Amino acid sequence: MPQSCFADRLGDIADLTPSERMALDRLEERERLLRRNMTLQRENDRATEMYVLRKGTMMSSVLLDDGSRQILRFHFAGDLLAVTNMIYGDATETITALSDCVVAPFDRSVLSALMLAQPRIAALILIYNQIERAALTDRLAAIGRTSAKARVAATLVEIRNRMKMLDRSITSSFVLGLTQEEIGDATGLTAVHVNRMLRQLEEEKLIVREAGRVRFLDEPKLMRAANYIDRYADLDLAWLPAAA
Repeated sequence: MPQSCFADRLGDIADLTPSERMALDRLEERERLLRRNMTLQRENDRATEMYVLRKGTMMSSVLLDDGSRQILRFHFAGDLLAVTNMIYGDATETITALSDCVVAPFDRSVLSALMLAQPRIAALILIYNQIERAALTDRLAAIGRTSAKARVAATLVEIRNRMKMLDRSITSSFVLGLTQEEIGDATGLTAVHVNRMLRQLEEEKLIVREAGRVRFLDEPKLMRAANYIDRYADLDLAWLPAAA
């Protein structure tokens, strides 16, 4: 059985014991392949499964009353998907593949058994979900209160930081892997406005775009422009029980 990708994600938060990693392996016993643009689940469909994203990039989104799409979150390998299916019978979001992806589906009963057997993992899943909630709150606040330039800059920083968690060799240069329309749907902007903001960031010597890659030229200044907060940093986990 392949090593658990979700265990690697929780391992970024706290050290896991071999038995905890072995328990998490059970969430990823099955695999499902999705090609780019395929839909894993649709909003309001009946849903009882959750997923670990093992490979690729996905996004969660909702459809608004005017027919437009709001992207809620971009997901990377190791992320837990469709967590609200734990408590709702109908999916609260659409999840779509942005690249060729591999997901591991598991039923709610499997997660229930895992939490009963490994309470510390249950605590780590709670922490993981609170990190995701805080990041989503940041995105909501940015859409309502920050400039278009700050929103686009924050998206670039977020994508780079998430990729860097998976590949420590990534520094200032990375493959963005998003269209300007997708950035717009995540930031509440049109694709035309996104293009204008990307050009402005280039004109201010904060980034450069090169054949599908983005390179940060002045990262401290870009971070200030983005008003970005790394929600995986500065965690206070003094309360977390020690590993047995």
